[in-house]
Amino acid sequence: MYALSRGILGVAAAALLVACSDASRSTSPAAASRDFSARTEAGETNHIVSMHDACDPATFDAALQDPSACLRDGGVTFQEFVAQLQKHQQAGAWHFAPPSLNVAEGSTLTAINRGGEVHTFTEVEHFGGGIVPLLNNLSGNPTAAPECLALTPSDFVAPGAAFAVTESEAGVELYQCCIHPWMRTTVRVRGS
Repeated sequence: MYALSRGILGVAAAALLVACSDASRSTSPAAASRDFSARTEAGETNHIVSMHDACDPATFDAALQDPSACLRDGGVTFQEFVAQLQKHQQAGAWHFAPPSLNVAEGSTLTAINRGGEVHTFTEVEHFGGGIVPLLNNLSGNPTAAPECLALTPSDFVAPGAAFAVTESEAGVELYQCCIHPWMRTTVRVRGS
């Protein structure tokens, strides 16, 4: 078991280092509001989706061999994170809040990274895996969502940064983190 855990940690560390090394390429400064929605001047609604994690900087930075892999105080150790994935196929502190929203067409979604790791807020046709094969396998998402394989540097949201998207047509939209693929939000968009 010890050898398996060491092997998993080594592979996870390498994969996460690649996925999370672009923390400086986030899209915009974090919004100050902690509300889930607010009216804009034009009357549209801005809905907030918070991206959460609970990484422990000492163990994540060491495992990923990156002194800025986790930018927060305390939390879940890297070993506990992997153990949670092995047992539950998710790490509960790594999530989007809320997990679902009902919004009007023309509304803006602003995803704010309130955690210590880099995340993405990527619209996908179907939920699937992300860009870290080990996390895909541990979370039961072995096939990557195609949209996750076409990310650009501006898709990565650093801790404290935000990413905004406007919902332009009615229907159901799916968003996930392409690093931690169990982090998901379903958005139902009403027509105007």
